[in-house]
Amino acid sequence: MNAKLSGGSDRAQALALFAAVIEQGSFSAAARQMGMSPSAVARAVDRIEARLGVRLLLRSTRALSLTAEGRAYLQAARRILADLDDAEQQIADQGSPRGRLRVSAALSHGRLCVVPLLGTFAALYPDILIDIALTDTLVDVAAGQADVAVRFGPLPDSSLTARKLGETRHVIVAAPDYLARHGTPQVPEDLFAHNCLNFSFRRSEPVWPFRRDGQDFALSVRGGFEANNGETLGQLAAIGVGIARVGAFSVAEHIASGTLVPLLEAFNPGDVEQIHAVFVGGPNVPARVRVFVDFLAANLR
Repeated sequence: MNAKLSGGSDRAQALALFAAVIEQGSFSAAARQMGMSPSAVARAVDRIEARLGVRLLLRSTRALSLTAEGRAYLQAARRILADLDDAEQQIADQGSPRGRLRVSAALSHGRLCVVPLLGTFAALYPDILIDIALTDTLVDVAAGQADVAVRFGPLPDSSLTARKLGETRHVIVAAPDYLARHGTPQVPEDLFAHNCLNFSFRRSEPVWPFRRDGQDFALSVRGGFEANNGETLGQLAAIGVGIARVGAFSVAEHIASGTLVPLLEAFNPGDVEQIHAVFVGGPNVPARVRVFVDFLAANLR
């Protein structure tokens, strides 16, 4: 128990003293822990009982035992003291980032872009325990399922605070081996003759957008594979299965190494997905949340 007794009738101090008596098993042991005399501890318990008008402890020469009212008071005391400790920790956290930080990120983007940054962040803030969950399922930040969530695309109206971290463009890619076997599409309509790899969510029809002569249009394309994330589609394209349209971040390494090449860039509509960090804002944002969001904003761009 972190609360300490310095004397007087302060309710929090009284709760801490009573809990100490029960945890230590005697007035004398509690007195040593609290820096008081045994008689002062006994008088303090007497004052609590007098104020409440009930007996909390049954005392004998050998032991102390709780009454039913004493058990209820002890449970309440422990709960209240724990809440006080939590409140003080949150206040202290404003100046010195510490504690558990729960982060939610999409599977591909988290693995490729967020996780590689965490070692640097941990070195900067060694008192923050990072608890990261990679999932394409949206967690409820407002309900306390995460402290910070990295989100793609348009954000729904909510009470959460959002900070832009960056954005990613889309790119159509294929492996040189696939193109050698099936030919390189020169215009978007050529994709009808190719195995186009698609996402398994967001749209009932697999539609890829394009721009020609300043006019936007879209094509429904077909293929033999679907996946729920761009990293998987990029991997399938890299082994020569087909052509994929994904976020550029998910295939950046493949493009840099030459295992994938961009296609139809002259028809790229330039559409991007914005990336945000969302969290519960306000004047009391814990320092661990604030510094993490600042760190992502500085390093993900």
